[in-house]
Amino acid sequence: MVSALLVSCETGNREPSDDELSTFGKYVYALDTVRLEQSLKHILSADTSHWVFDKALKKRYTDISKFEDVPLWYSRMGVIGEADSLLSYLRRELPQSGLDTTAFYLPEIAEDLGIVRALSFDSVGQNINDLLPRLDYHLSKAYVRYTVGQRYGFVRPARLMNKLYKKADSDAFAKLFDEEVKEPDCNETLSHLASDTRLDFLMASAPQLSLYKTLQHELSTSTSKEARRRLAVNMERCRWQMSRPNEHEKAVLVNIPAQQLYAVGGDSVLNMRICCGATATKSPLLHSTISHIQVNPDWIIPHNIVKSDIVRHAGDSAYFAHHHYYIVERASGDSLDPVEVTQEALVSGTLRVGQHGGPGNSLGRIVFRFNNNFSVYLHDTNNRGAFNRERRTLSHGCIRVEKPFDLACFLMPDMDEWEQDRLRISMDLPPMTDRGKEYLEENAEEPRPFRLMRYRDVSPRVPVYIIYYTAYPNPATGIVQTWPDLYGYDKAIASAIDSFLPK
Repeated sequence: MVSALLVSCETGNREPSDDELSTFGKYVYALDTVRLEQSLKHILSADTSHWVFDKALKKRYTDISKFEDVPLWYSRMGVIGEADSLLSYLRRELPQSGLDTTAFYLPEIAEDLGIVRALSFDSVGQNINDLLPRLDYHLSKAYVRYTVGQRYGFVRPARLMNKLYKKADSDAFAKLFDEEVKEPDCNETLSHLASDTRLDFLMASAPQLSLYKTLQHELSTSTSKEARRRLAVNMERCRWQMSRPNEHEKAVLVNIPAQQLYAVGGDSVLNMRICCGATATKSPLLHSTISHIQVNPDWIIPHNIVKSDIVRHAGDSAYFAHHHYYIVERASGDSLDPVEVTQEALVSGTLRVGQHGGPGNSLGRIVFRFNNNFSVYLHDTNNRGAFNRERRTLSHGCIRVEKPFDLACFLMPDMDEWEQDRLRISMDLPPMTDRGKEYLEENAEEPRPFRLMRYRDVSPRVPVYIIYYTAYPNPATGIVQTWPDLYGYDKAIASAIDSFLPK
């Protein structure tokens, strides 16, 4: 009551002015618009960041013509309470997201906010006109970096990964990542930054993907610096806005670092080893839908393999006969005698080299087809021993699967027992039905392979995802497993976003 009366007497029963209510106290009278603006211009000119979200924020600050409209976190009344909320939120969330607090200016923000709240400008030798623009800009950069980074990722994967390695036979870069990834919408973030919804937008920015949350939990229990960095890189992959397996959809997942295929459907998981692309001929990362199978297919050998593996055997009919290779003129369809075909003709592009289907074919006995830009597919192999290797990066890009018949049954569960046996017999597998066993007895003298099944649609089509995670939960157990960085993608991503990762 006494203090209220003193105020009443001192102000003559008038409402106190904004300056008198300002949380800056006496320092409110030291505020100088010209000095504040000069300080901000100096900060902006010193900001040479190349990150797209930083550039967008700098442009926002630069383009505002009236300085009074520039500050987002303070006015003459003081620094708004949302600044403290932002600091508190990021202090908690950044470590849990595998991100470094210093990359978001939290030490600087905390120090400057402390000076403002304690009104200790003079005691620490800080001028309010220099501190406020710095604090405002750091708060905005922290906000924009977090919200854009969490919503879209800190790296553009296609730009990074498709400029990593050159093709073996040219100076052109090999396309390794073939996914449509949504580009960052910085304008959306800047709009919320300047609105009453800024904190709601901030807190809604963390990825909601269950995989992200699983890796985040793993991060919370990990103490190894190497393990935490691996998890942080894989969490970055979760931020990219692109097509992903739905938790409840039937799908085929091929994880390159794990060298494993997981066929997931309902409560069941079919797990098998794979052989994938060698380091010089990496398997591309993509998603598509498996549309059909082919049994005992001919292998039309890609031109790059003809150039790298076959051309030196031009004219050697024994080599072509041993591998069951044939040569066809593309224009006429005529078969050519390998003895008469020169190296120049083989690499000219006018000829097609193929391998007859059946035993010994490099594709094995069955191929699983899906549309893609690389002419890759899942297939069986005539080299079954390769699945016993620890490192199985040895193909030209296609994925060889350990259990092709089981995968076929997963993709086509509508096959009845006789249809399954038709497939078994065509793949030279023992039949299970009496009808199948009788067929083999009756046709024992017929030439192999039996062709009871040549082609079958996969309906409905089943999504296939070729992914690259060095930390990923086993779909059967949910336990996070880790694997070596076979293609060096972790290293490339970590290098690109190193400034955001914990040191």
